[in-house]
Amino acid sequence: MTRFTLLAVLSGVAFVIYGVLCLGAARMADEFERFGLAKFRVLVGALEVLGGAGLLIGLWYLPLFLLAASGLTVLMLLGVGVRVRLRDGVLLTLPAFVLFVINGYLAVAAWQRLVA
Repeated sequence: MTRFTLLAVLSGVAFVIYGVLCLGAARMADEFERFGLAKFRVLVGALEVLGGAGLLIGLWYLPLFLLAASGLTVLMLLGVGVRVRLRDGVLLTLPAFVLFVINGYLAVAAWQRLVA
């Protein structure tokens, strides 16, 4: 398994899980209240599930993969921004930052494969 495929599968599965939790877990509802973004919780959860599924399915259809990885990169950049705005600290910000970097890498790698 290549690094690209491994990162895609790990990120895809993580986003599907986080998205489902975002849609249904009381803890996530509390977090979105704390963020001041309660009205966006369902949208974010749906985007995470769709993006994660897009990464997994997109392994066989690169344009979908590129769209999913790019969207998740933007979503995680916004997530990092929220954490910084709230001064949550490095440990709470790190997961969003790592997923931002991974999906940014995946988006660039997918773009390079598409144009090659």
